Amino acid sequence: MLIYLHGFNSSPASHKAQVMKAHLEGRGFAHLYACPALPDTPREAIGAIEAVLAQHPAARDPQTVTFLGSSLGGFYATYLAERLRCRAVLINPAITPHIGLAAYLGTQKNLHTGEPYELTRAHLEGWRELLVERIDPERYLLLLETGDEVLDWREAARKYEGARMIIRQGGDHTLQSFPEHIGRVLAFAGIPAGN
Repeated sequence: MLIYLHGFNSSPASHKAQVMKAHLEGRGFAHLYACPALPDTPREAIGAIEAVLAQHPAARDPQTVTFLGSSLGGFYATYLAERLRCRAVLINPAITPHIGLAAYLGTQKNLHTGEPYELTRAHLEGWRELLVERIDPERYLLLLETGDEVLDWREAARKYEGARMIIRQGGDHTLQSFPEHIGRVLAFAGIPAGN
């Protein structure tokens, strides 16, 4: 089971989520993919992910689950991978959103739905509570681009030292090279290449 976790102010309509969904559907593996809409509050986001785990038979055994988390979704993927002892592929992951997103306090709007909400100090505290200090690098595959204009890729490289990493020069926060990594992501998740 591959569970895509989108980033801050994003949604299941994000480009990478749609590319992965189409790829798996085209190979007859749609039943092994999920991409929940994550609420803006950290605990509710974790609850939405746990609901997906509870309702998908393929996700009953954490050893068969791989999270694919982009940016803030990578932060959530780390929390869950360590708690459930499963794998995660991280795309330009957020390392300390409780610090990095402090500059965005106030009114926010989801880029895909247009829905507004207030980003508050309670959000920051919620992310701080989910911070995982120590990780098992064996659980992770990192996909980083050095041209990320939002997050410093070097922070992720330090945090996940010892994990499998693909670091591409250039690019941006969206991970322009994502389509090139689909086969690698599926292999890491244990999903066959397809028909």
